[in-house]
Amino acid sequence: MRIAWPYCGVVVLIACALTFTAAQSQAPGVAPPSAAAMAQYRRDLEAYQQVHDAYLAAAKAYWTSVADKRRARRAKQASATPAALDDYVLTQPPVYSGPPKPRDPSKPPEPPPYIPVVADFLAAALSEYKFTPRTPRNDGEFKRAYVAAASAAGLSREQVVRIYSFEATGNGTYETQAGLEYNKNARAISTALGYNQLLTTNSVEILAEDGERFVSALAAASAQLPDEQRKALESKLAIVRKMIAFAKSVPDDWNQHEALAQTQKGLAIHALNLDLDFGPLLQTQKLLDSVIFARRKGFAATLTAAELEMMNLTGDGNGFDMVTMAQDLRDKVPTANFFQQHGYLDNPVAQRNNVVSALLAATNAAMDREALKPGAKELAAAFP
Repeated sequence: MRIAWPYCGVVVLIACALTFTAAQSQAPGVAPPSAAAMAQYRRDLEAYQQVHDAYLAAAKAYWTSVADKRRARRAKQASATPAALDDYVLTQPPVYSGPPKPRDPSKPPEPPPYIPVVADFLAAALSEYKFTPRTPRNDGEFKRAYVAAASAAGLSREQVVRIYSFEATGNGTYETQAGLEYNKNARAISTALGYNQLLTTNSVEILAEDGERFVSALAAASAQLPDEQRKALESKLAIVRKMIAFAKSVPDDWNQHEALAQTQKGLAIHALNLDLDFGPLLQTQKLLDSVIFARRKGFAATLTAAELEMMNLTGDGNGFDMVTMAQDLRDKVPTANFFQQHGYLDNPVAQRNNVVSALLAATNAAMDREALKPGAKELAAAFP
């Protein structure tokens, strides 16, 4: 649509343009803010920035210290030297307690960032790869397939059921997504999906590292299937090979996989979690990777479900740091030592249970509680 500009002399052309742009930024039918409202906003913003800038400086110093201590502990671990209490930051992170950031009344409110949901994963799979997952007739069928995969990988009933209980509320289905556990019309808070709440990045990384092994195992098993099922599986494997090629198109690095996971092809890979053949393998591998990590580090004992969850929650390196921590340190060391800043601020459980012993106790208590729910009991009953 052609817009009729008001008359502007050469001298005031830029000022007129800025005025026009500001007017256009207002929602239709909404008057621009008054001069008094804008003046109050500027005063509020200045007050906010003074307090918030001081908080940011303190937070930067704190989290830099956490990272420095973590690097020093890694060096100790490499030389088989046990960590001591002073190898950890022993204070809690600074907490911002000032005024909230004021909203600029001259601009419309910013909507929250959109988090892709199951429908988006399925749409991406269809558009990018012409792929539609083979979904189960019911969640019990998926549970049985998951138990078969987990048992074959050497995971125990206790590990599988209690982690499912913690991650998927004890009643979650194979398509449960974070934020939508109790209300499918709510807003997703992340792309975490399934019994073990894999993120899109997890799916891309696991497929890059283990996808070829998954395909080989399923291809071998396909020989025992009736012709129609075998052909359907072979067609799916051809598609998954293309997904694997995409996942392996970058170096095997979390940040590189995260970038791929944000693309349409990455979202399409995440849809494999909904497939009856591949979903159980992906969900199992996430836990198995932590078990393998611990074994490579020389940890011979069987990880409890809560210990395995720490590795699932904070990453293998940080989780292993907690798992191997001396008992007498656990009630003294803040949980912040095992998170990146953004991860800690997004994790109210770690903030409430702000030392290692409390976080482990809270995790075990949640597992005890949620394991009594019907979904967890159904999963436990699927074990032989």
